[in-house]
Amino acid sequence: MKLKYIKIFAIILILVFAANISYSGPRKKLGTSAAPELLIPVGSVGTSLSGSNLSNVTGVEAIYWNPAGLAVLNSNYAEVQFSHMTYFADMKVEYFAAGAKLGNLGNIGVSIKTLNIGEIQETTELQPEGTGAIFKPTYIIANLGLARQMTDRIRFGTNVKVINENVANVNATGFAFDFGIQYIAGTTGFSFGIALKNLGPSMTFNGPGLDRTYEIEGRSYTQRVVLQSFDLPTNLEIGIGYNLRLTDKMNLNLLGSFQNSGFTSDEYRFGLEYNYNNMFYARGAFNIYPDKNSDESLFGPTFGAGIRYPFGSFTIGFDYAYRIINEKGFDSTNQFFTLYLGF
Repeated sequence: MKLKYIKIFAIILILVFAANISYSGPRKKLGTSAAPELLIPVGSVGTSLSGSNLSNVTGVEAIYWNPAGLAVLNSNYAEVQFSHMTYFADMKVEYFAAGAKLGNLGNIGVSIKTLNIGEIQETTELQPEGTGAIFKPTYIIANLGLARQMTDRIRFGTNVKVINENVANVNATGFAFDFGIQYIAGTTGFSFGIALKNLGPSMTFNGPGLDRTYEIEGRSYTQRVVLQSFDLPTNLEIGIGYNLRLTDKMNLNLLGSFQNSGFTSDEYRFGLEYNYNNMFYARGAFNIYPDKNSDESLFGPTFGAGIRYPFGSFTIGFDYAYRIINEKGFDSTNQFFTLYLGF
């Protein structure tokens, strides 16, 4: 028992230390991060709650929001999740995640996210109107997660992510880590969570697309343009929750979280989730940005609903979420569609 609590204490110290060295401080790096696709949310449940469910999210949905929640699957053996999102400016995000139990070792999860921004016409310094060539940038994030229930109240999880970006003949590859912990205060209904996301080395684009050929005194020289490295968008998030039991079949989750980042504004997130008999769900959330006015934020409130229905040992679910976009000229909402399968 002592050894178990020593491990828990060590995990908390690691998280606090990592948070301390990654603290963003003043907003001096806005809009300069590498791999911004890491910040695009996935899954209709967490998105409809705007990430405020950091403290009690579970199952494969937790892989993105807080890897500690992967320690508790919402099925007997394994879960699978498929998600599609219409972003803005005709961009699409596809997401697949799966989780399974590993016995005493805990639970394992894998996921892959792709961002498709469509086709782009190639232009150069000498042909600013276009060369006639078309390229299609690809952005892929592959993830491996491990989580374990350390005690009856404490969960710990981590992600290892490989990031690949390819634009024409230029590409960048990097990796990042997530760490998360959740504390469930027994039968009181309270929960607490911490997540440190996207901790890793900076990324740099490179490739033959950066080669430039010059002719000096009749001789040709090829030189590659060296690009600046950019840091990953490391975030520190802290969340709390309270599960209010209304009746034997009805529950109301009161949720809140805070996100600190040097690349975007700080966020205070507040969400509500109504649950009837663990089958029907209604969700909603809003964010407060202390660093800017409300009319300066790109995204507004989020809403959603979901259903889970068991067929013996098999469970199927569907969740929908939409997020209001405040910026004029874009579609008025982001829409998220998620299919859930539990075995």
